[in-house]
Amino acid sequence: MDRASHDGHGAHERQRHLEEATGESRSGVPGAPRGHEPAPPLEKAEVHTPHAGHDRHEGHSVAMFRDKFWLSLALTIPVVLLSHDVQQWLGYRIPAFPGVDYLPAILGTIVFVYGGAVFIRGAVGELRDGQPGMMTLISLAIVVAFVTSWAATLGLFEVEIWWELSTLITIMLLGHWLEMRSIAQARGALTALAELLPDAAERVRPDGSAETVPSSQLREGDLVLIRPGGRVPADGVVIEGVADLDESMITGESHAISKGPGDPVIAGTVAAGGSLRVRVTAVGEATALSGIMRLVEAAQASASRAQALADRAAALLFYVALAAGILTLIVWWLIGDPESALVRTATVLVIACPHALGLAIPLVIAISTSLGARNGLLVKNRIALERAREVDTVIFDKTGTLTKGQPGLAAVGPAQDATEAEVLGLAAAVEADSEHPLAQAIVEAARRLGATQHTATGFETLAGRGARAQVGGRDILVGGPRLVTEYSVEVPAELRPLADQWSAAGRTVLYVVAGGRALGVLSLEDEIRPESKEAVAALHARGIRVAMITGDSSAVADTVARRLAIDQFAAQVLPADKAAAVQMFQQSGRKVAMVGDGVNDAPALAIADVGIAIGAGTDVAVESADIVLVRSDPRDVVGAIELSRASYAKMVQNLIWATGYNVVAIPVAAGLFVPWGIDLPMAVGAVAMSLSTIIVAANAQLLRRLRLRRESRTPEPTLAPA
Repeated sequence: MDRASHDGHGAHERQRHLEEATGESRSGVPGAPRGHEPAPPLEKAEVHTPHAGHDRHEGHSVAMFRDKFWLSLALTIPVVLLSHDVQQWLGYRIPAFPGVDYLPAILGTIVFVYGGAVFIRGAVGELRDGQPGMMTLISLAIVVAFVTSWAATLGLFEVEIWWELSTLITIMLLGHWLEMRSIAQARGALTALAELLPDAAERVRPDGSAETVPSSQLREGDLVLIRPGGRVPADGVVIEGVADLDESMITGESHAISKGPGDPVIAGTVAAGGSLRVRVTAVGEATALSGIMRLVEAAQASASRAQALADRAAALLFYVALAAGILTLIVWWLIGDPESALVRTATVLVIACPHALGLAIPLVIAISTSLGARNGLLVKNRIALERAREVDTVIFDKTGTLTKGQPGLAAVGPAQDATEAEVLGLAAAVEADSEHPLAQAIVEAARRLGATQHTATGFETLAGRGARAQVGGRDILVGGPRLVTEYSVEVPAELRPLADQWSAAGRTVLYVVAGGRALGVLSLEDEIRPESKEAVAALHARGIRVAMITGDSSAVADTVARRLAIDQFAAQVLPADKAAAVQMFQQSGRKVAMVGDGVNDAPALAIADVGIAIGAGTDVAVESADIVLVRSDPRDVVGAIELSRASYAKMVQNLIWATGYNVVAIPVAAGLFVPWGIDLPMAVGAVAMSLSTIIVAANAQLLRRLRLRRESRTPEPTLAPA
């Protein structure tokens, strides 16, 4: 905050834009979702994701898939170890004991009933909707494997594949657990938003005393008391008092805003440096914060999830396998060999079991997310990796993303009869006891630059104007233009153009005053991250356009954009405008990644093709994003795109192999080449299926060799010259 007063027109303009962002000025929206209802715990959340056709996860929970996976895995391990084929391949032998031949059948049946039932129910839904896909293919595979295995156990076939059945179900449960977890995490954004509102508020009685009541009991027209450090419980207008309000989590402003009588305040913002009495003008669903919550929820609900590549391949493989199996049965039956018809049909369907297809994408995702985590990337949405490779425009939020989100001293301008060290030393002495972010920035700069440390007494906060204290017997004041005006401070001629120049550049200007005269001026600004310029340059080198949106003034935005060589920017942008900016790019055919860290970024993060959150940002931004930059380093955006391209290439390679080997294996299994002496027994078919899985797994492991490019870190900036 620049400690200078903002005129009433600017404040009311911000409120008007916020009303436009919510879609309602002061009335609730019928049927709107309750903004303050907490989402269920992640492991318990049911997921209802709207998309065309049957939702294969409707009514399922993350905990259900988790529990089914671990139990199925525990049962699958002994089934694999007891398999005669596996023992023969690996050269070991388990001693015989009573019932050993039936133990794999018993354990495999439990896995089929307990773990496979969810896929069969999903297949029923897909078939009911006429859209067979992965669930149907999985069900076809496990049913055929189940029947074939029991037939072999009972002596009707020579080959049993209980271990194939068990591992197939276990792999699919793992993949679906990971997918469900990603979907459920997105719901946490609304909970994080709701937590911005305080549970209780101090309502002022008619006699002037205050009573503590639940925030839900506040009504329009109530008078509430906001103490220093307190959070505003509802939208309203200041009736009495002056305080600095941190609105960054709502409006995107990097500076706290001085609020006085007649100024609007927004629910969820935090007061500092003074107390306020506020007349409530909106509560509940009519507040600006609730409007942002509706934007987040609407963006998440409207964003269509790309159909996974595995689902598309599985749908094709389903029809191929089914047609091949039926054709094989008919042809060999008509030839007059019913036994071969049954055996070859089973072989065709067994070899089509999507072991490799089940691993093709989930294994790449697992490896790529692990690789990303080691490089500062947390991938929350498994489909985000597929989308990120297509990104051609990256939109950065400014505050907290390209900048540090906290003020730093940029320059010192002394009067002719003073020095930089003297001005900075006096200012630091006055601000030493203050907790204001600007004060802390001044004290830190004085320490870092070795300015003389003075001892101050009688520290006093001048709410909305600055601070004062006695230093070396002199009364020293530090504050913005409002302090200069109200205390009739004499500003030397050499300081005026300097202050005007800094103000025009969007910097915060503070005056250091002694004896009614300004000894110098200080320039502070939101520090640009030293990595930001490299990030923008690296994106440009890859042909990606870079844009910036911010709630700050045009002067601030223009300065940052010029210093970082950003292609275009938009200033004084409020929450609804950020989401609209993303949509504007999308409507022009661009694939957009949005990078942000604040509550006001959440709607844009949710609606972007890829939402990327700075890890040090708010919980809301992190929850709404597809990818989180754990190290808060904007250069990791480049790493995310490189990881996306590399992982997508592995997905395509695995899918080509997982489906391609069927093009060769299925005709051979069907006996098409028997007249030429080429046959594929069921045992060989099982081996071919296993070999396909091994190849897919090995190819995915090659992704670990990827080294995400990271430029050398630039040194921390020193104090800029005036």
